[in-house]
Amino acid sequence: MLLCSNVLAVEDQYDLVISRSFQELKIMNGEQIVKQFRITYGKGGKGAKRVLGDRKTPLGVYKIVNFKGDSKFHYFMQLDYPNLLDAWYGYKNKIITANEFKNITTAIKNNDIPPQDTKLGGYIGIHGLGETTDQKLAIHNELNWTQGCIAMTNEEINVLKKYVDIGTRVIINE
Repeated sequence: MLLCSNVLAVEDQYDLVISRSFQELKIMNGEQIVKQFRITYGKGGKGAKRVLGDRKTPLGVYKIVNFKGDSKFHYFMQLDYPNLLDAWYGYKNKIITANEFKNITTAIKNNDIPPQDTKLGGYIGIHGLGETTDQKLAIHNELNWTQGCIAMTNEEINVLKKYVDIGTRVIINE
């Protein structure tokens, strides 16, 4: 019986697949779409996030590493940005030092949150809108407005958090 429980637990793990081009976040269980939401993302436009302040949403495979329930954006699910690939590009392009690269890779290897204070930026995640006004909702419905995060309504993030745990994989595509 215990073996069956473990098998079910593995089958019930969800992935979040985000398409910036289609402005959507899908909760996936294997190949099955469980739920789908409209999202907005960083106002920096297309391309991968490479440096603090570029206002781009990163591209790649990440995982949820932290939750913040008292966020000014209602609820915040932090990603493990920068990941190894982000760190490698940062080091290769002389944005971060060898020591910063080492600190990021060590944190990832140890399943810790990578340093959030390098020139690559940090505190990237999925969040709600916070206090919702008609104006804020209109902006959310018309523009990609974040500094690099993925945004959805407060109601939608409340639904999403039921499917997400620490370690949930998040795949962000163009």
